[in-house]
Amino acid sequence: MSRSIAVLCGGVGAARFLRALCSVVPAGEVTAIVNTGDDTDLHGLRICPDLDTVTYTLAGAIDPERGWGLVGETWDAMGALERYAEVIPNGSVAGGTWFGLGDRDLATHLYRTGRLAEGAGLTEVTAEIAAAWGVGVEVLPMSDGRHATMVNLADGGEVTFQDYFVRLRHSVPVAGVRFESDGSPATPRVLEALRDAEVVVIAPSNPFVSIAPIRALDGVDEILASRRASVVAVSPIVGGEALKGPAARMAVELGHSSDVSAVAALYAEVASALVIDPVDGHLADSVVAAGVRPVVVASVMSDPVVAARLAEATVAAAR
Repeated sequence: MSRSIAVLCGGVGAARFLRALCSVVPAGEVTAIVNTGDDTDLHGLRICPDLDTVTYTLAGAIDPERGWGLVGETWDAMGALERYAEVIPNGSVAGGTWFGLGDRDLATHLYRTGRLAEGAGLTEVTAEIAAAWGVGVEVLPMSDGRHATMVNLADGGEVTFQDYFVRLRHSVPVAGVRFESDGSPATPRVLEALRDAEVVVIAPSNPFVSIAPIRALDGVDEILASRRASVVAVSPIVGGEALKGPAARMAVELGHSSDVSAVAALYAEVASALVIDPVDGHLADSVVAAGVRPVVVASVMSDPVVAARLAEATVAAAR
């Protein structure tokens, strides 16, 4: 099934952009291709943070303050685990509470884990979860396999993305990022969506740990490069700062500048246009120098009207 807009997604910024996009085009015209490099297993459950953030946001059920998890959530299960903190043997990961799972959110992980244990693929299970939440967007994991984003720390250690982002609160310097894979490719549906969509959008997500895991899959960059004229990216960095998360700081730590010119350089091979906020308009020439056409439009989604205008301008830039 061909849909007119495919969006490469990861995290809160992508979820909010998708919500804005669905305010100006029918949800049935949109395919979200979602990063699974930050998936993890906790308490015996398969946790897919980006898939769930996209689903909950599109369902209107996301906690608006945090940008993740469910609105009105309770945390009784996590609180009850604290009882066992003093008896956990050294080296055990049982009962950890550093990664918060809300009581209602647990239901999603229970369902996903049970279906995967029955032999269903992640794409199939994700479609079931999206349907249960009434989401009209086609939500696709980037792969049915296991892919892990590993963060190399400046002190010489290496941790999983969730350890870096949640347990360490992304407060430690990084020296590199690598992707550990079981060899599973992008799903055929992901590659089909990238080939056949009228427009491909790279959402305002962290280029290093949200978008790069998708691009690392065989065939993805080749498809994007082959249709570069109809691919547009939205900068997640505005005024030298990330709208959400550590993207700007990561850029500097990984040897880039923390502005839109660095984003343009990262995407130059696969996107012909980059949406930048007016506050970065003075950097338009540096975007051009990177080989990318700048599209200047308000990109801080401060209210539904601004968000809708951003979505319209982004799609128009690719068309």
